[in-house]
Amino acid sequence: MHIVFAASECAPWAKTGGLADVVSALPKTLAKLGHRISTFLPYYRQVAKAVPNAPIVLQSVTIPFPSYNRFVRILDGGLADGVQTYFVDCPELFDRENFYSTPSGDYPDNAERFGLFSRAVIEASKVLGVPDVFHVHDWQAAMLAVLLRSVYFFDPVFRHVPAVLTIHNAGYQGWFPPKTMEELLLPWDMFTYDKLEHYDTVNFLKGGIVYADAVTTVSRKYAEEIQTAEFGNGLEDTLRKRSGDLFGILNGVDYEEWNPATDPNIAAHYSPEKLAGKQECRRDLLHAFGLEGVGDETAVIGIVSRFATQKGFDFIVEIMDRLVEEDMVMVVLGNGEEYYERLLVEMASRHPSKVRVHVTFDNVMAHKIEAGADIFLMPSRYEPGGLNQIYSLKYGTIPVVRATGGLDDTIDEQPFGGGNGFKFWGYSAWALMDALHRALDTFRNKDEWTRMMQRGMMQDFSWDVPAKEYVRVYERVVQNRS
Repeated sequence: MHIVFAASECAPWAKTGGLADVVSALPKTLAKLGHRISTFLPYYRQVAKAVPNAPIVLQSVTIPFPSYNRFVRILDGGLADGVQTYFVDCPELFDRENFYSTPSGDYPDNAERFGLFSRAVIEASKVLGVPDVFHVHDWQAAMLAVLLRSVYFFDPVFRHVPAVLTIHNAGYQGWFPPKTMEELLLPWDMFTYDKLEHYDTVNFLKGGIVYADAVTTVSRKYAEEIQTAEFGNGLEDTLRKRSGDLFGILNGVDYEEWNPATDPNIAAHYSPEKLAGKQECRRDLLHAFGLEGVGDETAVIGIVSRFATQKGFDFIVEIMDRLVEEDMVMVVLGNGEEYYERLLVEMASRHPSKVRVHVTFDNVMAHKIEAGADIFLMPSRYEPGGLNQIYSLKYGTIPVVRATGGLDDTIDEQPFGGGNGFKFWGYSAWALMDALHRALDTFRNKDEWTRMMQRGMMQDFSWDVPAKEYVRVYERVVQNRS
């Protein structure tokens, strides 16, 4: 089967979050299963720096707009691990410092940017190889599914080619003014509540949900949650209508990168059978954060996250003064909302022997935290899939999470032992504090803690099983369109 991926991010070239990791790892696993995979990505400035002078495979692809045309080039990003990567090159739209926005707000022409990207992928596929299925990701590529069933409806090349949409986060939808219909040459009869219209905007993600042949999201629990008012972000009715074509497939992780037995970023290697290296990684982490004299009986709590309310930082801030009274130290890595950056730095300055914060994204330090911490904290308000809790399991770092989305699917707390972590259900800071108390109490029981670490480390969250589930979705939509 030939599968074309279209996404706004793909590691290692363009990454702001988990989307990039999925669009990198899933195609590689599908290629190992014998499928032909092509991935399309915008040729952002950052990508151009990483892959300068990429060979041109299509010199000029015409993308029409109401009173002008744009002309894009398709560049060869290379063939690696069985995956052929292409870049959509349109300098006036993609040669910018950031992917989606500046500190002052979103780029005002994002509808044109990603509408062009979606159409360019379709046009390039006519020449480079018509796929059996398009797999598009999030609102930035969702317009491809809309175009297939509207502007390209009578194109005999694509008449029977289905599209699968994966929602990585329903909170980001791509809202644009009504005039976007004309700008993208879409028929006005699609600007209705049951199609693209959403509170008098053109909603890219909604259009993708309506017109894709199947919709997937990144965990079983999140597929259920987004059909409710609490998590659907206004699209719950649309998603419920597609419930028969909505599938929750838990993200896998790339164990070639995240494995304490081989990780080049950590101080010592270790495995479930030989855990001694974990202590060396703990010492290295404490040294890296400048925490000296921390005894073995003191728990090290780690956080690697975007600093945002969605990630539960309102809880963390609320309990901090109480938490520092416990026998623990906390190391925090990340950046995000200025409000939380400032608060966390202030708390670290108030409790320098207990809390250390690095306001940055540092991949090496992220690996050190996963390997060196005893407890990993993820109290997210919502978490569609989540990857860090799965990394933590592999590294024998026990997660404490809120029971939502992929966190609920992957972390299992048992009242009398036997689980792999700790979780809380209510949305309150004190429910989090209670879960942390349970974790800290268990940490003092070294035998039970070691058994919990080993259980988590031996679990398999590789891409092998999710990739086969995606293949079943592809086969279903291809059969339905044939």
